[in-house]
Amino acid sequence: MLVVALLAFGVSACMVSYAVFRATTSDPLPAKSSRLYVPQVDNFGPSYTWQGEPPSTLSYTDAMALWQARKASRQTLLYPATWQVESDDGSTPAMSMGGDAVTADFFAMFDVPFRFGGGWNAYDDAQRATVVVISRRLNDKLFGGQNSTGQAIRLDGHVFRIAGVLEDWNPKPRFFDLGTSDNIEFDDAGDIYIPFTRGIAMQKDSTTYRGCPTESGIYDTSRWDARLTSECAWIDAWVELATPADVDRYREYLRNYAGQQLRLGRFSWAPNIRLRNLMDWMAYLEVTPRASSLSMLVSASFLLIVLVNVVGLMLARFMRRAPEIGIRRALGASRAAIYRQFLIEGAAMGFVGGLVGVALTLLGLWGVGGLFEPKIARLVHADASLIALTVLLAVAATVVSALYPTWRAAQTQPAWQIKINH
Repeated sequence: MLVVALLAFGVSACMVSYAVFRATTSDPLPAKSSRLYVPQVDNFGPSYTWQGEPPSTLSYTDAMALWQARKASRQTLLYPATWQVESDDGSTPAMSMGGDAVTADFFAMFDVPFRFGGGWNAYDDAQRATVVVISRRLNDKLFGGQNSTGQAIRLDGHVFRIAGVLEDWNPKPRFFDLGTSDNIEFDDAGDIYIPFTRGIAMQKDSTTYRGCPTESGIYDTSRWDARLTSECAWIDAWVELATPADVDRYREYLRNYAGQQLRLGRFSWAPNIRLRNLMDWMAYLEVTPRASSLSMLVSASFLLIVLVNVVGLMLARFMRRAPEIGIRRALGASRAAIYRQFLIEGAAMGFVGGLVGVALTLLGLWGVGGLFEPKIARLVHADASLIALTVLLAVAATVVSALYPTWRAAQTQPAWQIKINH
């Protein structure tokens, strides 16, 4: 019973931490993450970069240059913003809603699902069209969940035509605009998506911090045209590159572009560029909460201590049965038979410990909100794979712990035990 209890607590602590770690480090687009890349160009210079890394976002000048060059099969620019939203007939009170200004490829690049309609096209981008894609949640509020494509809504007093309504889409982590925002990794995705070019034409400000290469961090952006021509970095950029050769070509293009800016006198430093795929990008931005990594390390250490104690308990248990082993050996049982018997016993104890561990894991997941932020805690859930892994870990840990005690037990000399019993 003590072995079972120790295993249950050790395994459950480890699996609760693993469930949190899994939720915060999962690949938000497993089918495409290896093809999605974030280009970075250093327009700040070595005096204003951190550890030689380029800014995580692009200036308007660089963003538009990369977008218009069309060097990738798909590419998108975006920045987050908020709008005052109301239905065109004025029946719905205005409400503040967040979202992003994006270019047309955004939806195809990130496999964004649609419930009704779809996104816009490159022509709409060029024409700065007043079209909008809204979330299912906003569609439910304004139109009762009906197909609202072709309907009109007002954003900041301007009439926009609804091109599409998203299906439930809420990737975690929220990877697509991490470069422009802090502490939003596990926030919900926005409700409004308008063309990037329309957002610029409306002089719609970003809701996030703009990095600017000055001593004070303050740049002259009092006028919109000054902001667009400044070196402030505030735009996220993504490109889709299908093959390693495409990645190499795009990286060379970035290097040549930065070199061109050096020759033009805009930069006074050697080209400093980066091109990271989605998972490398999240690792670079340290998306995983430190508490999650720390709890995983602590719980794994606790499980190791538990296993050391289990080894001691099983060694004592098996050695107490030395007379039984000696008699079995004298009657013809092989060492292999002793191994099988005791390892099966260990596996059985591990299985029971795993079942109890499942119950404790579920209890731990219920209370995980006491250790982590609510927006992280709500991502953590139990599924069949977690339950199976809990039981499997308990069985495997017990069998491994039983190896040495079983080996010691199998070394029992039959003659010595028979002599003692006689």
